[in-house]
Amino acid sequence: MASLIDDFIDTLDKEDIEYRQLLEMSRRKTKIIVKGDVEGLSKITDEEQVVVERISHLDKHRIEVLNDIATVLNKDVHNLKVPELIALLARQPKEQGRLSEVYDRLKKTVEEMKAVNDQNRHLIELSLDMVQFDMNLIQAMKRGPETGDYNSAGGYSDSGMMSGRSRFDSKS
Repeated sequence: MASLIDDFIDTLDKEDIEYRQLLEMSRRKTKIIVKGDVEGLSKITDEEQVVVERISHLDKHRIEVLNDIATVLNKDVHNLKVPELIALLARQPKEQGRLSEVYDRLKKTVEEMKAVNDQNRHLIELSLDMVQFDMNLIQAMKRGPETGDYNSAGGYSDSGMMSGRSRFDSKS
């Protein structure tokens, strides 16, 4: 049982290290988003994907170890949460302290990451809104003001300022 607990604690510790690396990347991403550096955003997203894959692997291992712990303790794995496991380790204060410390650290890291990611999501939404505004402005400028010109036969002549093609013609 002790080796399972040690393996579980080590896995949580490794997850925390990976999540802290992801947190640092998310903070760098904030600066990239503010700059509007699309190439930099693409690069850091690729880097994040590598870390996420490592976290996924660790997460699978953590679940396997927790299943083994639940089996040894004769507990339902779906109801066995880390705080309950910490309480069950009351007779093993060293492991209980280590598990409690790594759990609290991991929980804090994930909360910080959530806050930074929420901020990044909001910044990206603002950037997309600004791009949409710029596109609408450009389209409005292309259309230009329409005038009600009539030709000599009394019909409507499409001679708006920007009709057909631009008034600036590079071939002229």
